[in-house]
Amino acid sequence: MNTTPTPHPDAAPLWRRAAAELIGTGLLVTVVVGSGIAAQRLSPGDVGLQLLENSLATALGLTVLILIFQTLSGAHFNPVVTLADRLLGTRHRPTEITAYLLAQIVGSIGGAILANLMFDTSTTISATDRLSTGHPLGEVVATAGLVLLIFALARTGRSAIVAPAVGAYIGAAYWFTSSTSFANPAVTLGRVFTDTFAGIAPASALWFIAAQLIGAAFGIVLVLLLFPNRKVHA
Repeated sequence: MNTTPTPHPDAAPLWRRAAAELIGTGLLVTVVVGSGIAAQRLSPGDVGLQLLENSLATALGLTVLILIFQTLSGAHFNPVVTLADRLLGTRHRPTEITAYLLAQIVGSIGGAILANLMFDTSTTISATDRLSTGHPLGEVVATAGLVLLIFALARTGRSAIVAPAVGAYIGAAYWFTSSTSFANPAVTLGRVFTDTFAGIAPASALWFIAAQLIGAAFGIVLVLLLFPNRKVHA
């Protein structure tokens, strides 16, 4: 999950951009975890319907959050997007990258705790083992596709449609990947802190994060091969 390259890195003070990343990533995890808990309670015993409810809420919530924060911080909400943005040409200083990454991690954990509190669920480490032979491959595919989508749009002057495009992609990737498309190391870490529908056990999370980093690398290579020329960002 999550989202767009920073269009104007110096448009706002770093503390404000970092705050946007913290709040945005936190609310994204709140949407993912909270809708998962609600789905479990509203549709007990029907995992397919629970996943549908969870995926719809996530796709819509992510779209809204990108629209809110895109012009402030770039609405990355995702460490692989921040790192890819740097590698693909945006001149972030090391302090900016560090601030973004820390904000995303802290926000993700806070978002899981907030969702747990809203639904009167204790904050405990998840016991949900999501690791199988196909799940890491699913994360590679999901993350590579996300990076390709974001930077293809940015490099062809179509950043204005990133919000609906990313929301639609993540909503679809819930269903066409075996892993249900976490595609975000920060969100993956946040989901460790809830033993509910959206939770993931720490051991599984480590493999998911490794796969996401590999997927991001593939995505970057595809962007450079297919869209080698940076154009004016919309």
